[in-house]
Amino acid sequence: MALTAVHDAKAAAQKPPVSELIERAREIGALARERALETEKQRHVSADLVGRMRDAQLFRVMQPARFGGFEYGYEVFVELVAAVAAGDGSTGWVYSLGAVHPWLIACYPEEAQQEVWTQDRDAIAAVSYAPTGKATAEKGGYRLSGRFSFASGVDNANWGILGGMIPLEGGAKPGFFLIPRTQFTIDDDWFSMGLAGTGSKTIVVDDRFVPAYRTVTFADMLTGSGPGTATNPNPLYRQPMLAVVPHCLVAPALGMARGALEAFRQQAMGRTTRGAVAGGNNKMTEFTTVQMRFAEATALIDAAELMIHRDIADTFATVAAGRQADVALRMRNRLTHSFATKLLTQAVDALFLAGGGQALGVQHPMQRFWRDIHAASSHISLNWDSVSAMYGQHVFGLEPRGQY
Repeated sequence: MALTAVHDAKAAAQKPPVSELIERAREIGALARERALETEKQRHVSADLVGRMRDAQLFRVMQPARFGGFEYGYEVFVELVAAVAAGDGSTGWVYSLGAVHPWLIACYPEEAQQEVWTQDRDAIAAVSYAPTGKATAEKGGYRLSGRFSFASGVDNANWGILGGMIPLEGGAKPGFFLIPRTQFTIDDDWFSMGLAGTGSKTIVVDDRFVPAYRTVTFADMLTGSGPGTATNPNPLYRQPMLAVVPHCLVAPALGMARGALEAFRQQAMGRTTRGAVAGGNNKMTEFTTVQMRFAEATALIDAAELMIHRDIADTFATVAAGRQADVALRMRNRLTHSFATKLLTQAVDALFLAGGGQALGVQHPMQRFWRDIHAASSHISLNWDSVSAMYGQHVFGLEPRGQY
């Protein structure tokens, strides 16, 4: 048996079942809940928490099996992220971005994959998607400079995946540059009222050489035809980037909404009101409005969850069958990313407004989930106004303005 085959067999034998990974994620989520205020004050997730997620092998969920990963798809990924984010939104967000980027790296040329994962099987990448970087062509690659904002989890990252214009024959094209931590600095500029603990700071690159093999074009990623598909045959890596990657933003919102629902339930079960206007000495669970808000939030979360998992299943089935994930499917997925987030935000709003004065305390998870999910929903990829307008433009035969 070839050495590669032996390694693949060993990796497969060590692949933990989904139920075990979810239990590990729940344990991390419970710890993240205890440390949520500390994380918020530090403005980044601690190295200890990230290390625990590494030890639990949570970052390997979509990493290629030949590099020790599990090659589970986005369906499992979403549930792992939600389990962590149900404890703390910032921790869930950082885990989500860290765990989705092995999928991106798997789409790079083989030489880049080997460079990243032969050095460290558990390497984490921070990403800044907007193509703001300036690059000039040089023999064998490019010289890159620029400021790359909103790089969540960068404090604990080994690599940066940075958006920029790649100088190619026929003109510059948007794409991503992959560079090691030794080649960039961090501008500590993340001060936010929501998702404050994500450490979404700015990466600064000053005239660094990036080999051509550590680049990939946005066009290839949009169609699921990244160079890495030549060596990673699993249909997982042939899915169009924007049909699936935005789940790394939606999944934390799903977890936050679930976490808020449980926090509200626990508060209601253990609380007797004191206000005479609202009915002093009555159990919170006896108020019809409390019962209604809990039911409303539950239904909103269920609806969002069903949409998310439908799209994941349909997209993978399409690609696995050898069919093209066409614009109609990609547009529907983008609409779901935004609308599901809208539903989840509405769920947390309903709970927060019924939570009363107790939910306002800095130690109470409800107010943090409320701030964090509103911060998540403001992300341009989830912004309802822009995504819904893009979808409408597509349906009415106009040129869609946006990314899909």
